[in-house]
Amino acid sequence: MSLRRILGIDPGLQRTGFGVIEVRGNGISWIESGVLRIGKGDLASRLAEIHSGLREVIARTAPTEASVEKVFVNVNPQSTLLLGQARGAALCAAALAGLAVHEYTALQVKQAITGYGHADKAQMQKMVRMLLGLEVAPPADAADALACAICQAHAGRRTGTAIPAGASRRKGSTRSAWNALAQARGVLPSTSGRGAGVRAPAK
Repeated sequence: MSLRRILGIDPGLQRTGFGVIEVRGNGISWIESGVLRIGKGDLASRLAEIHSGLREVIARTAPTEASVEKVFVNVNPQSTLLLGQARGAALCAAALAGLAVHEYTALQVKQAITGYGHADKAQMQKMVRMLLGLEVAPPADAADALACAICQAHAGRRTGTAIPAGASRRKGSTRSAWNALAQARGVLPSTSGRGAGVRAPAK
């Protein structure tokens, strides 16, 4: 039985989320997740803090690969540049630890987790909680990191994809099974009717 341990990273100069999952056969399980809260020093010291914090996570959890969300260019080029530098620190931490590094757009991650490219943070948190069988939803930054890791688990197992408990294996991709689970639990609406749109999860 193949065993993989994936570190997902959601980089940021104020908060960097991380999440580690294990893929064993047809199952995925949560190992650890959290948020590195970065200090308010100069840029160089903050990047060093991201790097050292992630190196500590890697040493503690021993992942075999990493998954990081790609930067998109938004209306504020300065913010995009700063986020890109935070990503650089995260990528270096993973690469220098010898991990295979994979990158995905936010759209790819959301589609892998919910089947819907414009899912909001609350929907992502709830779906990550369900997929990993957590008692409570992780913080948003940690949930985004776990989602990146799950996205890589999905992408890396095209021929024998891990399907969460409660979702039946159907012909097609894991995404269809995850969608069925999400629809059954109210995270995503049923697609059987016309004009269905994503609704906020029940509180």
